[in-house]
Order: sequence, then structure tokens, then C-alpha cells
Amino acid sequence: MNKVSIGIIGCGNISSAYLKAMASFPILDIRGLADMNEQAAKARADEFGLQARSIDALFADPSVEIIVNLTIPKAHVEVGLRALDAGKHAYSEKPLGINFAEGKRLADAAKAKSLRIGSAPDTFLGGGHQTARRLIDEGVLGQPVGGTATFMCPGHERWHPNPAFYYEVGGGPMLDMGPYYITDLVNLFGPVARVVGFAIAPRNERLITSEPKNGEKIPVHVATHVSGVLAFENGAVVQVGMSFDVAGHKHVPLELYGTEGTLIVPDPNHFGGEVQLLKKGGQFEPQTLSSPYADGNYRSIGVADMAYAIRENRPHRANGDLALHVLEVMEAFQTASDSGTTVSITTKAERPAPLETSLVDGQLGK
Repeated sequence: MNKVSIGIIGCGNISSAYLKAMASFPILDIRGLADMNEQAAKARADEFGLQARSIDALFADPSVEIIVNLTIPKAHVEVGLRALDAGKHAYSEKPLGINFAEGKRLADAAKAKSLRIGSAPDTFLGGGHQTARRLIDEGVLGQPVGGTATFMCPGHERWHPNPAFYYEVGGGPMLDMGPYYITDLVNLFGPVARVVGFAIAPRNERLITSEPKNGEKIPVHVATHVSGVLAFENGAVVQVGMSFDVAGHKHVPLELYGTEGTLIVPDPNHFGGEVQLLKKGGQFEPQTLSSPYADGNYRSIGVADMAYAIRENRPHRANGDLALHVLEVMEAFQTASDSGTTVSITTKAERPAPLETSLVDGQLGK
């Protein structure tokens, strides 16, 4: 199968994980790295033995088929639209956009040009989450009833070298961490129908304790503690909590309930982790994972799946419809909080096709 050529724009913190993982997928041919900060692109290119190029050069290169967009969230749609205008498919880091309106603009542009868009997270394609998907598809939970989805921490200013964007419009725990949880829930339970939510910001500024900006204060422009409920089209009701304001907790990341059992799903910010199943009347038992590489950090499997899908003329899994649906759901928490009403979701997204074999020598199951 012919390789698919890609260009990467954005050489910040997450780019290293992508580049390490891309070496596992022979379908991908990296034609260059670019960043507004040319020195950042050169440093990352030197680290991985690749070529640093200008942003304009990557867009103009006729051999590049996919632009992988690893810029900050507020630039995702701008860079994606430019990629589409250049006749290239676009795959971005999460979220698809910083609000539903601009995400829809990108999705509409892709459809008009018959090009593909995709978006992280792709962690739902890891062995832990595909194992949970297989068990649910086999009916071990019985009728889905509900669950909990929880991410709560004291804030990213403890560790990130430049954390200000987490507290700007487009940041906050819902748009930062919510994509992992809600995307996995759609993978497991299907699309969301309605949202009820509350969103607050207990503090109007944060103190950075990481280096090199230790001691600096940053303003808060977004909600940093979000709670609510997702009502799924399959009838399940899931409680959600996303926070940068909690010192610590004892909740598991994802716990799903059905009439016949309970499923503990591993952290959706990772590809692997232990899956536990309790059948009614029994006890929690660990489950055999579906993927031989379940614990790897494959933060580019979504790009690889898009590349294979292009060559095989099939849908890719971390696709634009899924990402837009998740974006609308995340925004609905703030809308519900502001309006004091239940918000109905307008977009539809099919559950992504499961992977029969997650990762074998870099090959993806159809």
C-alpha cells in the first residue's frame, strides 16, 4: 500500500508524543515540520531526524495529503481551513474548535470540498477502550442505565511550562480534558441527545508553580469546574465532572452501569489500562485486553487510521462528525448553565467502527 504523506504544523509540547508514535505506522510519510516559531520547528526536526520547513511551504507542497494540526486550540480551525483551501485533508489536536459555530464552519468546508477532517482524541482506539467496546457490544451490561465520567485536579499550572492558554477562551477542563471522556462515551454508548450542566470559575486568577514562570499569575477567562448530566440516545444517563479546582478525589475515570453489570473503563487520556467487569451478583474481575499494544502511547493512531481509510476508501474513525458532535456536547454544558435549561444536541454521530485488531506491526484492522 502506498504511503500517505503528511505535514505537521505546530511543534509544541504534544508534538513529541505524535512523532514518537508515528514511527510505529509505516503508512505515514512525514514530509516536514513547521511552526510560527521557526526555532521550535528546527529543534523538533533535529530531534527526530526530519526536515523543518515553513508553514507556507507545507501548504504549497503538492505531495502532502494530510496536514496534522498541533497548534493551540484557538488556531485549530484557522489552520484547518487553510489546509482545506490547499486541497489537503486536515487532522487536528483536540478540540476540533473552541466553539461549535467555528467547528461547524470547518466541517461544512470539508464537506463542500469533499475532503476529510479528523480530530484527536484517538485514545478510544487503544486496547483498553476497544476491550470495553467489545464487552458492551457483546451485551455484558444488559440494558445501559448510566455511569460517571470524572476528571478533577488542582490545575495544569502545577506542571505545564506555559499554562496560560488553559485559562483562556478555548481552554478550561471541559475543552481540555472533556474530549477524551465524551469521545470515549460516544464510542461506548453512542451519541448524546441532551445535556444539563453547571459551570463555575471559583477563582479569577491562578498562580503558576511550574518552571520557568513560577510565581507569575494568570487571569481566568473560562469556567474551571463543570458538572452535569449527559442523556444518551440509547437511554443511559451519565454524570460528568471536569475540574481544575479539586485537590484530590477517589472516583475512577469512567464507570458504566447496566441492568446486568458494571464496567470500569480505564483513563480515556491513555490508550491502555485495566478493564474490570462486575456481572450482577458477582465481583469485579479484570478483563483480557483486545490489543497487544494496549499500554503504548500511540497519539497518532487516528492519523494512521485516516491514512489507511484514504487508501481503502472507507470512513476513518476519529472523524469530523464525531469531533463536531463532541464539541457541541461540551459547549452545551456552558449553555445549559447560562440558560438554566436542558440543551438538546442537534448533531448526529455514529459510533466509530470498532477495531477488530487494534495494532499489529502498525497495521490497523478495517
